[in-house]
Amino acid sequence: MNFKNIWLITVREYLTQVKKKQFLILTVFAPLLLAAFSALVFYMVQANRSQTVIQVADSSGQFAPFLHTDDDVRYVLVNQADAQAQKAKLTESETVDGVLIIPQLVNQDFDLLQKQSQLIVNDNVGFETKSKIVEDLSAGLRELRGKSLGISPSNLEKLSADFDLNSQTAGDASSDSDLKFGIKYILGLFLMYVTFMFILMYGVRVMRSVLEEKNNRVVEIIISSVKPFDLMIGKILGVTFVALTQFAVWITMSVVAAILINANLSSISSNMRTDTEGAPVAEIEKMIVDASQVLLSMNVPLVIFVFLFFFLFGYIFYSSMYAAIGSMVDNETETSQFSMFTIIPLMLGMYGSLSIVNNPDGPLGFWLSVFPLTSPVAMIARIPFGVPAWELILSMVLLVGSSLLMVWLAAKIYRIGILTYGSKATWKEIWRWLRQ
Repeated sequence: MNFKNIWLITVREYLTQVKKKQFLILTVFAPLLLAAFSALVFYMVQANRSQTVIQVADSSGQFAPFLHTDDDVRYVLVNQADAQAQKAKLTESETVDGVLIIPQLVNQDFDLLQKQSQLIVNDNVGFETKSKIVEDLSAGLRELRGKSLGISPSNLEKLSADFDLNSQTAGDASSDSDLKFGIKYILGLFLMYVTFMFILMYGVRVMRSVLEEKNNRVVEIIISSVKPFDLMIGKILGVTFVALTQFAVWITMSVVAAILINANLSSISSNMRTDTEGAPVAEIEKMIVDASQVLLSMNVPLVIFVFLFFFLFGYIFYSSMYAAIGSMVDNETETSQFSMFTIIPLMLGMYGSLSIVNNPDGPLGFWLSVFPLTSPVAMIARIPFGVPAWELILSMVLLVGSSLLMVWLAAKIYRIGILTYGSKATWKEIWRWLRQ
């Protein structure tokens, strides 16, 4: 191993990447593009919403007051004859989306009324609309049952009220545990997804770089001056520093944005309280202020350190595999049969993390965050919730050891495969390369 050659190759690979206009654009504008994309998705979801028209034939005469028209559902009261007629031609109608038929209430038999009630809708009526109709009918049924039992609406409302539990985190009496858990949940999933995407993205970049130099026969010239191992390590480290540079910029932008948002919205909220006594603070502003305060109250340096550590060594682990894959094949099409061995473990870690965030200290969370193939994404999903020091150290040690072992194994494949042309490597040949 020649450290001077590794350093020269690393610097060359790094400067080649960062001098590209695409890198500058992606690094500076990616957070802004992500925010704009999120806003666009939200706008598209809102733009796709339309008011569903439901004709209601209420023979009982009891439920009409409880069917409240809003932006999603508009109720139109009709008689039974019109409802039956509309029911027959509903599939051809462009103005009516559904028909709700409520029979007469006989002897206060609400169970029979529920069985005989019908909702006939077109295919374009979704689950949320049906849930809204059921919610309105349920509210009416609850009040009507209470009236038949001699319970006043005010008492019925008290009986139906949910338990308003004041939930707080132990040792932090000023915090709302539900909000804190929600912020940690979102942060863990976000960091996990970023790690998953960038390990794959930069790993594939290493594979394509190796494959390009192999096909152009440039590698033959380079290997005449440096060892294959030094070349592979230099490529991996060069792209690693590119990724860390981008993350450093994005993390700085995120922390600064959180501080500015917290300061500005806090002053706005306090002004709103002082200008008009008792005036309610805008919910969305209060939510952003509370969320930013929760984020800043966390152990931010530890979260950032763990994120960068597991991304770094997770990337080294998987990029070594990608470098070996790039050296074994002659074109990008042939990489698919080997790439599955890098994608499947990461996907297991990512999808497994969707469940462990609800129980971060459970057995699944422990094993996924310790096993080196899944720990780069699973541990990052857990770290906002707090991880015992011994688990974190064990996971780090195993990941570092596994990364070094994978680099050693990949180098044995790389030094032979990079000079092999015209034939696709078989598993038997790969095993023979590893034994040499």
